[in-house]
Amino acid sequence: MSALPADLPRQVEAALREDLGSGDVTASLVPAAKRVHGSVITREAAVLCGRPWADETFRQLDPQVQLSWQAADGDRIAPGQILFSIAGHARAVLTGERTALNFLQLLSGTATATRGFVDAVAGTRCRILDTRKTVPGLRTAQKYAVRCGGAQNLRMGLYDQVLIKENHIAATGSLTAAIEAARRNAAGLAIEVEVETLTELQEALDARPDIIMLDEFSLEDMRRAVALNRAHGAAAKLEVSGSVSLETVQSIAATGVDYISVGALTKHVRAIDLSMRLDFRG
Repeated sequence: MSALPADLPRQVEAALREDLGSGDVTASLVPAAKRVHGSVITREAAVLCGRPWADETFRQLDPQVQLSWQAADGDRIAPGQILFSIAGHARAVLTGERTALNFLQLLSGTATATRGFVDAVAGTRCRILDTRKTVPGLRTAQKYAVRCGGAQNLRMGLYDQVLIKENHIAATGSLTAAIEAARRNAAGLAIEVEVETLTELQEALDARPDIIMLDEFSLEDMRRAVALNRAHGAAAKLEVSGSVSLETVQSIAATGVDYISVGALTKHVRAIDLSMRLDFRG
């Protein structure tokens, strides 16, 4: 399983602080000694993600709350399937219910969307990548969800890979000048440059960055780009970005490009429908 983000506890702490404020005035109506048991089910098919966030939610509220999981992150889940059972003090369970489900629903939504794109390009050499278009404060969580869905992270932020785009090129004077500056200022980091035309692609190939992003290229121009790159000895990996959908991704992958980056994986997230059912008897 993919490594967990180091800031996971802080994400949960922030979410609980946001929800709790000065205290859960509704859960306080329940007797302190009251206990409860129950389960969480999915109402739709999905790819599960967010289990460590749910665990951490109840650990921070009450370490005595017990979660018994019947599915792991990355598993495909079916409608009506029980994801985990829960037992413990009712106040803690009621207080943590929404925060835990928010994480599970959001991250499962990201993993599920990702798996759809990964499945669509199965059988090709192309790999699906994410972008920095993430929910503020939850980047590492969503990047983890992308990995659970079977795709790869492009870069975590502005610090771990150079990505030269249109405005960087304009500010430095030329595409070649921007790449040369990157080699001087960010030695050891991968360098990627975005191009919008085949002419820019030719300049980029001569400058030899690690990755070249083909922005809004037609399918025919993607095929030409692949041929030009091969003529240069496959000098760079080719990534496609822009106007990518489930309907178009297979055709794009078939052009022979190496990567397809999809902002929708983390930007257009639809939460998975989950439900917590509780029993206060006994």
